[in-house]
Amino acid sequence: MKPDDPLLKILACPLDKGPLHLLPEEAGHEEALYNPRLHRRYPIVDGIPQLLPSSGEQVPDEVHEDLLKRMAP
Repeated sequence: MKPDDPLLKILACPLDKGPLHLLPEEAGHEEALYNPRLHRRYPIVDGIPQLLPSSGEQVPDEVHEDLLKRMAP
């Protein structure tokens, strides 16, 4: 998924219905969508966002802080 993909504007977190942020693939982490409000990461498998509530994983506080730094413009 690319950062300018129009799909990103309509995708929402299944729990709070708020916007999600694209996390690009990095060493040790697959591409994912992130909800910073709930500290939840949703994987993207073969280009398909997995947005079931059970698909999301809770992110620890220290990882959340790192993700916020990576998302800042």
